[in-house]
Amino acid sequence: MSEPDFSMAVGIASDVGAGRCSAAEVTSAALARIAAANPALNAFTAVTAERARARAAALDAALARGEAPGPLAGVPFAVKNLLDIEGLPTLAGAKINRDRPQARRDAVLIRRLEAAGAVLVGAVGMGEYAYDFTGENAHFGACRNPHDPGRMTGGSSSGSAAATAAGLAPVSLGSDTNGSLRVPASLCGVFSLKPTYGRLSRTGSFSFVDSLDHLGPFARSVTDLALAYDALQGPPEGDHACAPRAPEPALPGLDHALGPLRVGLPGGWFARHCGTEGAAAATRVAAALGGLGARCRQVDLDAAEAGRAAAYLITNSESSAFHLERLRARAGEFDPDTRDRFLAGALLPAAWVARAQRVRAWWLARALAVFATVDALIVPATPVSAPLRGETVLPLGGQSLPLRPSLGLLSQPFSCIGLPVVTVPVFRPGEMPIGVQIIAPPWHERRALRIARALERAGHATAHPPVRRDMRVPQAQEPA
Repeated sequence: MSEPDFSMAVGIASDVGAGRCSAAEVTSAALARIAAANPALNAFTAVTAERARARAAALDAALARGEAPGPLAGVPFAVKNLLDIEGLPTLAGAKINRDRPQARRDAVLIRRLEAAGAVLVGAVGMGEYAYDFTGENAHFGACRNPHDPGRMTGGSSSGSAAATAAGLAPVSLGSDTNGSLRVPASLCGVFSLKPTYGRLSRTGSFSFVDSLDHLGPFARSVTDLALAYDALQGPPEGDHACAPRAPEPALPGLDHALGPLRVGLPGGWFARHCGTEGAAAATRVAAALGGLGARCRQVDLDAAEAGRAAAYLITNSESSAFHLERLRARAGEFDPDTRDRFLAGALLPAAWVARAQRVRAWWLARALAVFATVDALIVPATPVSAPLRGETVLPLGGQSLPLRPSLGLLSQPFSCIGLPVVTVPVFRPGEMPIGVQIIAPPWHERRALRIARALERAGHATAHPPVRRDMRVPQAQEPA
């Protein structure tokens, strides 16, 4: 007998709420799937099996008493290990953090998903201190792409994207500073939402770059993404950067008609730094939107290069300051690549950082001026689909670029201006997935989600079926 399909959150919540299955059954299936597939994927760093079973039992008891089950009733979810989980040290992908005291309370966003009925099944891996685009962690090993274990997942939210792509957790939480939701969503073929900076509370998460950090969800459908996003919204709860905005639910209007939609297609930097796969995916999405009645046109975003440079400088300076004491005391325990980037940031002249902040404001003004003429921008999420694990060079436009930073060439220009972005997966038969960014003006997450949903309904954006339970990594694909 084949196992039930527990890969979609909305179906799980409906079945559990209606009594067609129990939260305990869903949780047992999720834990069994993790046990079977995770040795090949290396996505989870901790499986919270006892907690998950207790939570599922409590949900089933509440349902038996006639209590409302919540919109995410029984839905398993996983979180990037930079979010606090009560009783576990918050690793943030780092060897040093194994020595941290156990978290005394869950992160705000974990509490919100559980309040909506979801069941936490574990913590998933990431790049060290979130400073990574590859998914290859020097301390915990590489997270492997569910569609081809010999390829990268992308990072730094590598475990989150892989777990959701593999069907181990229908919803997962990650973070995005310079593309850490968008890059792994693209390489693993799932949906992600990077909300507007300040939309979701980051309280209970390990910081990377305070002025750039976002938290957001991954999912295998736009409906699941909106369902999770709605549950995550709420008051700041201790996050100084979180805006005191009332929740703006996305799910109720998700299938509303798009209406007259103006779509911008940036050239310049984005055309020069895009491989054939990324360009083809963006062209396909633009053509699909045109078929749905949107008016698509080229737009000028020639300030993107300056925006990316500003994001780099701000990232380097803030993150190095945050880690300075760890660098002084335990430099030898960092991944050398991460350590060297932090050390370089510590040497940046203050005048450069001040100028980067001015460029950031100037670039935001340029982008908002473009949004006065279009409703959304369409940009590939990564220049290429998933590279082979261990690759260090990215051939692009006749050049050989360093791979690690270049995976963020198309996501990073938008990082320092805090815009909401939905990444949609585009598949072609026999090929690896690649993602396309749907970028909206500040606080217009619902617009980006509606566009993504229209593409999904029309069959132009879809997550690939989950991997088999018996997935194994061929020995030849293991690193030497």
